[in-house]
Amino acid sequence: QLQLAESGGGLVQPGGSLRLSCEAVRFTLDYYAITWFRQTPGKEREAISCISLNDGVTYYSDSMKGRFTISRDNAKNTVYLQMNGLNSADTAVYYCATDGPYSDCPTPPINGMDYWGKGTLVTVSS
Repeated sequence: QLQLAESGGGLVQPGGSLRLSCEAVRFTLDYYAITWFRQTPGKEREAISCISLNDGVTYYSDSMKGRFTISRDNAKNTVYLQMNGLNSADTAVYYCATDGPYSDCPTPPINGMDYWGKGTLVTVSS
C-alpha cells in the first residue's frame, strides 16, 4: 500500500516560515510526481504546487508562487514545501498526494488524486 506522511506543520507567527515534508512510506519516491494541496474548513481543497519525477515544477496559485517553493530529495525519499512570508490566509491542513508511479503533474481542474497523506496542520497566528 502506497503511503505518504506529511510533517512539519505547527504554529507560526505572521511573516514567518515553515518547511513541510512529505515522506514516502515503504516505496521509492524517485518515480512519482508529488503535489501539495491545502484545505481549510468550508473551502474547497486548493492545489499549491507539484514536482514531477524529472524535477519539473508547476505552481497552481499566484498567491503562493514566489512565497512557496517545492523541492525533492530522493536520497531522503522526501518532497518538501518551503513556505515563507506566511499570513493568516495560509492557515490550513496541508496534504501531499500522488497519482502513482510515472504519472505527470496534474493539470487543472484537478478532480482528485489516487493517494493522499493524512495532512499536517499549519496555523498562522500571533
